[in-house]
Amino acid sequence: MPSLTICVSLVILAASTASQAATKILQSNDDGWAVANIRAQYSALVSAGYDVILSAPAENESGTGSSTTTPTPLTEPCEYDSCPTGSPAEGYNSSNTRLNYVNAYPVDSVKYGIQTLGPKFWSSGPNFVVSGPNVGNNLGSSTVAISGTIGAACEAVKEGYPAVAFSGASGSQVSYTTLSNTSASSTQAANLYSALTVKFTQALLASGTPYLPTGISVNVNYPSITNCASVSNYKFVLTRITANSSATDVTTCGTDHLPAESTVVAASGCYVSVSVFNASTKADVGASTQATVLNKLGSSFFSCY
Repeated sequence: MPSLTICVSLVILAASTASQAATKILQSNDDGWAVANIRAQYSALVSAGYDVILSAPAENESGTGSSTTTPTPLTEPCEYDSCPTGSPAEGYNSSNTRLNYVNAYPVDSVKYGIQTLGPKFWSSGPNFVVSGPNVGNNLGSSTVAISGTIGAACEAVKEGYPAVAFSGASGSQVSYTTLSNTSASSTQAANLYSALTVKFTQALLASGTPYLPTGISVNVNYPSITNCASVSNYKFVLTRITANSSATDVTTCGTDHLPAESTVVAASGCYVSVSVFNASTKADVGASTQATVLNKLGSSFFSCY
């Protein structure tokens, strides 16, 4: 596989503007606050000019869906020893107080970010919520239902804030400290997916408010980085979570039947799936709502599959 270069990411991130600097983004995930993917994404969003706060679980909480609980003090260290035993239920990185953990589920991390950190840093809630990129894809109704990354995005939407969930096929659960090894495959995946998430975020936020319809979120899945070493290789495709030949979807690419996200991500050609779903039911939405998101991003943003 061709090596990825930081230059590719910098080209994508160079389009920083005053409007982006004013855009407040809350970031979360279900893999934990110290995993490589979320820290690479934080850095990419900040480099793109966004005002970012990270609020994520102290531990890996993958597969916890929309579970919620009361955060409690740490009875063991945070993941990768990123905070010691006995640390408070909510805490932060001493050198960067915008990097925060919550010793509970992804949903609770988003709640804390919106209800506590937002007022602390911004005197308001976020403009947009980025959940992920998750380590591993979240494809199909059964996986979407149990994904904490999806659960975090859905919680934000339920509280009235637009949110999108991002996941990628490549990479593994490793500490953010490994990002210094730029030749590692997990670092390459984290950096590439982060650049793609910035690209998607820039396109969506450029459309103006409201960024998404009320009660609606989007599930974005990146394919393997094998044979897809550059941001320019990737093509975004409008998809649906579950294949349904009897459903009438928005008409695009000459058909009113969108492909299933799992089919698109598995295909050769570096295709990224973009599925519009209901944040309460975590199910596909109808053609009119799909059309709203298609029009927000613009037909030129998408490719045919």
